[in-house]
Amino acid sequence: MAKNPNLTLTGPDLAALLCSRVCHDIISPVGAINNGLELLDEGGADADAMDLIRTSALNASVRLKFARLAFGASGSVGASIDTGEAEKAAKDFAAAEKKTEINWSGPRAIIAKNRVKLLLNLFLIAYGSIPRGGSIDVTLENPEFDATFTLVAKGRMMRVNPKLVELLSGTPEEAVDAHSIQPYYTVLLGEEAGMTIDVVSTGEEIVFTAKSEA
Repeated sequence: MAKNPNLTLTGPDLAALLCSRVCHDIISPVGAINNGLELLDEGGADADAMDLIRTSALNASVRLKFARLAFGASGSVGASIDTGEAEKAAKDFAAAEKKTEINWSGPRAIIAKNRVKLLLNLFLIAYGSIPRGGSIDVTLENPEFDATFTLVAKGRMMRVNPKLVELLSGTPEEAVDAHSIQPYYTVLLGEEAGMTIDVVSTGEEIVFTAKSEA
């Protein structure tokens, strides 16, 4: 598998940008929790404040749990992860926003952590490709060996992440920053896991695949 020449970030830069990405995802629900507490302090809106706090706390919790699997070490070097954990993380992530249905199929297996991280990062990209919500069908084939992961996203105003396309095609137009680090990391994980990533948009759906190299 030929190395993608666009994957040039140093370890410290990659870590810094990924931390920025995670902080960006978490700061909104945490800020909302703070707003809810301020409402409680002011009085007169207890029910609304508690609803805001509960919703935001759940959102922050599922995002942190998802980030731990998708970006974190998740055990020692060479560790394996149960794909059932990935399924739960993805479904909980979508359930918190209540706008996208997740259908997951395929055998449950304990596989190399980089493959699970790749699967979850592809899920994030598929989720982002349907900003108004819709459905994502996730299919795992032979995950323990010559694996193929397929994610089919359907929804309104579908859009493929342009940075992912640029990285896969070898034509990046701008430097990687905190907004584009997640697709960069996805492509890097593909290389680390020995899997080729492909994206096809038909106008009715966007199909993301990651397939083991022969």
